[in-house]
Amino acid sequence: MPQIAQLADTWSSQVFWLLVFFGITFFVIGKGMVPKVMDTVASRDGQIAADLAAAKAARDAADEQEEAWRVKENENRAAAQAIVAKAKEEGAKKSETKLKAAQTRIDKKLADAEARIAEARTAALAEVEAVAVEAAQDIVKTLAGVKVTKPVATKAVKEQMAHG
Repeated sequence: MPQIAQLADTWSSQVFWLLVFFGITFFVIGKGMVPKVMDTVASRDGQIAADLAAAKAARDAADEQEEAWRVKENENRAAAQAIVAKAKEEGAKKSETKLKAAQTRIDKKLADAEARIAEARTAALAEVEAVAVEAAQDIVKTLAGVKVTKPVATKAVKEQMAHG
């Protein structure tokens, strides 16, 4: 076979060039480019780690600020609720004072009205009694023909009115 025989003649030359080519490739890429790539990767890893550390620090600071804000907000809310409670209490006291004053006025008006009603009732009863006394005198005079004195008629009318 002629191809195999020719291969044996050029074999050493091919191995030589193969080693030269891989040697050049090793030194150019392995010793020249790979360290630069590895330095870039290490630099990026360092940058990423620094960025993550900065982000964690910023998040921790934000958490601390948020917690401080929440504490302050809770204090403000408690102060506002205290103000509202105080205002409600003052309003209730004012309302209570006004209600007491109004109740006093109403009670006075009611007492005055009850006194006027009692006076009117007494006057009306006296008027009814006087009319009843006159009527009793007239009825006895008309029916029995006897004249009854006013004190006797008044006494009889009062007895009847007391019994109902």
